[in-house]
Amino acid sequence: MQKMRIAHVAGPNATITNAPPLVTSNKARAKAGLPLLTDDAGAPSRFDPLRAQRLAAPVEVFIAAYSAHPMEEDAADLYAPPDGYLDEAGHFAPVADGAHTKPVYRVTLDPADGLYPLPYMGLQADGSAWESDGTSPFAPREKSRQPFFPDGQRLIEEIDRLGVDSTGIGNNVSNHAEISYFRVLPSAGYTKQGEVSGKDFFPYRPAHLNFSPPRSSLATATNDVQRIMDSADVDAMIWTQGSPRIEETSYWFSLLIDTVKPICANASQRYTGQISNDGPKNVADSVEWLTSGVWADEQGRNMLGAVMAQDQRVYAAREVVKVDARPGGYDAAGGHGGILGGAGGVAGSVLRYIPAMKHTWKSDLRLSQLPTHVPGHAGPVQIKDAEGWLLPDAIPKVAITKDSSYSEEGFDSDPDQEVDVIALIEKLPGFAPLCGLVSEGLNPYGKPASSARNAILRRAAFSGFPVVNVGRGNTEGFALAGGPFIAGSNLTAVKARILLMACILKFGMLPKAANPKAPTPAEVAAVMAALKPFQQVFDTH
Repeated sequence: MQKMRIAHVAGPNATITNAPPLVTSNKARAKAGLPLLTDDAGAPSRFDPLRAQRLAAPVEVFIAAYSAHPMEEDAADLYAPPDGYLDEAGHFAPVADGAHTKPVYRVTLDPADGLYPLPYMGLQADGSAWESDGTSPFAPREKSRQPFFPDGQRLIEEIDRLGVDSTGIGNNVSNHAEISYFRVLPSAGYTKQGEVSGKDFFPYRPAHLNFSPPRSSLATATNDVQRIMDSADVDAMIWTQGSPRIEETSYWFSLLIDTVKPICANASQRYTGQISNDGPKNVADSVEWLTSGVWADEQGRNMLGAVMAQDQRVYAAREVVKVDARPGGYDAAGGHGGILGGAGGVAGSVLRYIPAMKHTWKSDLRLSQLPTHVPGHAGPVQIKDAEGWLLPDAIPKVAITKDSSYSEEGFDSDPDQEVDVIALIEKLPGFAPLCGLVSEGLNPYGKPASSARNAILRRAAFSGFPVVNVGRGNTEGFALAGGPFIAGSNLTAVKARILLMACILKFGMLPKAANPKAPTPAEVAAVMAALKPFQQVFDTH
């Protein structure tokens, strides 16, 4: 039986592929005559924390029998005899005698075994200890180490080698699937090979060297992921990214990637290797979910679109949101489902709900269905190249604007007071030929609280900008249609922005009125007609 072939795709700003700083151990500090790490009382720290590393050569070790658990020796009569015994000087004998009394297992550790937890012995080039990622606080890139993994290989190896499930079994990934590795906007890069931070890779640590992918990189991600999913050598995909950002990317993939294969997203609230880190479990749960096949219909097609497996819950990409920086800090927005099932618990992978909204191979916005050109602010805009791949310059720029009560400047409701929206109308087309607005207004209806705000957004719509209205925060009700606006369903403003960006790639911008402040009846009718396909998508995706 062939194991499932899963592509692991390493994305940007990903805590799940980020390790805590490699801090020099006390063993190395003592060896170099450096001050030791101490506890709160000023005494040397009790233990050196162990970091996964590789042996350079085989080494024979003696492991104290019955030391894996405090109660092992209580059941010593259930065990086979040890390999031998040590005396006080550490000399080995195969049988116990008056001198050799300490029972041990004799084993050779080999580099081929894989990673071992060992003290970190590295020092800086000047002989000082490593205390953080950089050689000094706020060190430049060339003086800083990279804490992120370049792809998923090390993450998966640590899961397989160091992680065990509730039954005591390891290899929780490789026992079940064959993994291939891809880098799409990755978190770490090979600088010695010419890769540049902020262009070829996107870290957030060290904090002063933080870079986020630009809007145009969505085209790169879409094209690369579509190629991966089109491959006959790939049966499924795991996408890893930073926990505050992955909800947007996974929804984008669910809208644009044309595939019947399953896509599962994973993030982590804590670094890989940090105490109680959650990332490895999430990845192992994704592998369990994907290999279970519960996502498949009778023809083997994915019924769910992109999903996100976090903390043993499986969320629809459309609804999943991060609400707190802790394991378990995810929720299903919208108040109408979003948690489709579970993975990694005692019940295994289970599916309880199937989304009614369109996705992946059903999506009206999937890459294969996007046109080559759409109407832009100043004329037709090319969306795809001759081979059908998204063009980076075509990714729309959609801004989010918020409104709240008691924001009117006076009793005249003058729309010219809304300087932020006026600036967006004037400036957005200079950044992108395709653009739009999402307005977060009253909950759940989406209507702006301010009459002036409503008037200036109406002016934006008749200036060619598609405008979506959504309710505040995590709304459970549905935004109402009305005026030249798109009702944003029960989406958060962030998710509505993603859907509007995809819609603009499909339909372009709206027809402009000669005078947006006073459109003619014919111009109003043209805008309302152009909004219909937008609304149909917002009602079904």
